[in-house]
Amino acid sequence: MDLEHKSIERIRLASEMSLHHYGKPLVCTYSGGKDSDVMLELFKRSGAPFEVVNSHTTVDAPPTVYHIRKKFSELENQGIKAAVHKPGLSMWELIVKKKIPPTGIARYCCEYLKENTVKNRFVATGVRWAESSKRKKRQEIEPGRKDLAIKIMALNDNDRKRALTERCKMKSDMILNPILDWPDKDIWEYYWNECTLHNPLYKMGYYRVGCVGCPMAGKSRWKEFADFPTYKRAYIRAFGKMLEAIHGTRGITRWKTGYDVFSWWMKDSNVPGQISFGDYSPFFEENGEVQNTDRRDYRE
Repeated sequence: MDLEHKSIERIRLASEMSLHHYGKPLVCTYSGGKDSDVMLELFKRSGAPFEVVNSHTTVDAPPTVYHIRKKFSELENQGIKAAVHKPGLSMWELIVKKKIPPTGIARYCCEYLKENTVKNRFVATGVRWAESSKRKKRQEIEPGRKDLAIKIMALNDNDRKRALTERCKMKSDMILNPILDWPDKDIWEYYWNECTLHNPLYKMGYYRVGCVGCPMAGKSRWKEFADFPTYKRAYIRAFGKMLEAIHGTRGITRWKTGYDVFSWWMKDSNVPGQISFGDYSPFFEENGEVQNTDRRDYRE
């Protein structure tokens, strides 16, 4: 069975489960990147009823935002329900509220802006094993809660199907990963040959499409901020307001401005007095949300 056929069968199975246990169509999440475009095309070819949801992060690059708008207009013309979920707080407001810059470890932005935006539904994501070693632990179909996913992994196939069905009856969220086993090569080939609309960022030299300035993007952030300088200024302003919000917190002495925080965040070794992740602990207020976090987790 080829990758396309296998993924379509997964979608059809999950669709039946969603309609039976939730009484609502399967939800296809959409970010505007190649993986979600491939997944969306597979959904359309499956013939199963579905809805599409985009989580507006407030830090998507303009070309991505325009691509999503164009794609959703196309879907609506085809009679497919497509909605954009807008968060209560923008990234800039979230930084001030959390009083801590988003990092690869402190990924509160993903949790608030992207994840768990569709409650008590069967949701499909574009997660793939090829993306990271951590994602190799993901399954084709799994509960939204990690503790239940671990429990199900310990069951045999027959029990696993039964447990998944029972979980659906509890009306909690379930996750489908239809393109889980697609290698990068196959994703790119399918994307360029089978998807009709393409995100302009890929022709601008980008390999990934996500939030501008995402710490998980590594050194490519420098290109992002060069291409979209408005976002760099927005982060610096937000970091400045963050410092105002934590004024007087014990230990904050080296960062005087939002630009200081930005330079540390970008790991600019040319900045005098650059601090390490080991100096991150002064951010934790005595009664703050992350006061019990193990400080060792924040070291390089």
